Amino acid sequence: MMKLIGQRAIASLLSLIVLMVLVFFLSRLTGDPAALFLPIDATEEMKQQFRALNGLDRPIIEQFGLYVWDLIHLDFGESLRRARPAIDVVIEAYAWTLPLALITMTLVIVAAIVLGSIAAFNVGGLIDRGISVVSLIGASAPDFWIAIVAIVLFAINLAWLPTSGVGTPWHWIMPVAVLFIRPFGLIVQVVRGSMLQALSAPYVKTARAKGVKNRPLIFVHTLRNAMLPVITVIGDQAAALLNGAVIVETIFGFPGIGKLMIDSILQRDFNVVMAAILVTAIAIFIMNILIDIAYSVLDPRIRQ
Repeated sequence: MMKLIGQRAIASLLSLIVLMVLVFFLSRLTGDPAALFLPIDATEEMKQQFRALNGLDRPIIEQFGLYVWDLIHLDFGESLRRARPAIDVVIEAYAWTLPLALITMTLVIVAAIVLGSIAAFNVGGLIDRGISVVSLIGASAPDFWIAIVAIVLFAINLAWLPTSGVGTPWHWIMPVAVLFIRPFGLIVQVVRGSMLQALSAPYVKTARAKGVKNRPLIFVHTLRNAMLPVITVIGDQAAALLNGAVIVETIFGFPGIGKLMIDSILQRDFNVVMAAILVTAIAIFIMNILIDIAYSVLDPRIRQ
């Protein structure tokens, strides 16, 4: 297992280096920050002073070299917009995104495993068809459309929930609900399919012939063996949420990492963009390693 983790860590490090290079150079193509941060009537001399003050007057290769040197010393640079360390800004945003992702994925995993198992055990029946239809609609519906419909219905027409912000628990209901729908639909389908395959295995048929009751049949004999593909999808969906749920956070004005990325790109706050993407990538790589460990726990053959 340690060999597997080591291989994954090396591959993740190489991917992180490539990502860092791409983001650094592509972010510079968005334009000159001096045009945004200085008044419209700013002279060329003022713009040159701004660029020199922030190291933007040097050749881009030299800028990249200095950034890498600072990064080696865990210095992510200063935010141009906020005049604060970029990493502090990113950590504050993650303090909102992590609870949002954790709450959403906890609800998704519990609901999807329970309903997916129920659908598999009642395959072809009314319950199975109902769960399948709901999950397919959820997996197919775009997040931005659901978010807009939710605002129009529950915030504007019914006036039950606030449109944006994080001041009270009521502000969290719509973001969590919208983020819940797509991963729930996808994971339910995977759980159902994996459970159907596991239920048709010879050892399950033998257990049924011996009179094993339905509940232990699901959660002891079947569910563990059906979890490998489910874990893959859960990991992918959790990574998507950890990546900030950019559209949903922007629509609901939720001050998480997704909204921060969008704002920083529009503001050409390069250091914050780099810090946000690098921290997110590291978090996703760590999550992938944890998924590999979970795989090895569920399937001992992977440890060999």
